[in-house]
Amino acid sequence: MQARRMARELALLGLSQLPEQPGKLAMQDFEKLLLAAIQTLTTEAKDALETASDELKRGNQHLVDSGTRASDVEKGRAMVEAAIDLTQNAINRLAHAVELPEFIRLSNQSEIEAFALELISNTAKHQAQVDTILDEAMVAWNLKRLARIDRDILRLAVVEMNYLGTPDRVAINEAVELAKRYSDEDGYRFINGVLRRVVTRGEAESGVEESGATVDGSVV
Repeated sequence: MQARRMARELALLGLSQLPEQPGKLAMQDFEKLLLAAIQTLTTEAKDALETASDELKRGNQHLVDSGTRASDVEKGRAMVEAAIDLTQNAINRLAHAVELPEFIRLSNQSEIEAFALELISNTAKHQAQVDTILDEAMVAWNLKRLARIDRDILRLAVVEMNYLGTPDRVAINEAVELAKRYSDEDGYRFINGVLRRVVTRGEAESGVEESGATVDGSVV
């Protein structure tokens, strides 16, 4: 996993601990948020293992029932398919749980920690301006109506584009990847659309400003 992508995920988890109106915070407050994010990942790994175990048990029971309780071939086939689905879910969860300890270990690397803290602190500092930008880019919707995780993904992306110099395309792609992991299909599509409108509006406003300037820099 790329260092910056890992930092973005840590920042997102850290922001979930931040009050909606953060006010003025010190760097040690942001460090605490980052620690809370790592603790969240640890809990997530444990939960994934427990859920995978439950799914394997249920899948095994479906297989047993398909041979002993199915009244016909179709019912037996359906029970086997359900068992396969449960087993596949369990495998996916186990793969994720195995990946998390390495993620947690690497999260202490200075590069990852520094970028995660930069994302969290800038999001808290510029939240009012960022939220205004996002509200203006939405069509028949507003930021407060979104799930917290979607709001924070959008905020991180705008902070990267407007304050940290991340290319628009990169920031949008990374936001979509976060949404695929933490939101749903509608969520990541919505986030992609909103961020593209943010970029389009920014380019349009920049064009207006440039067209209104004279040679000596005064505005007409």
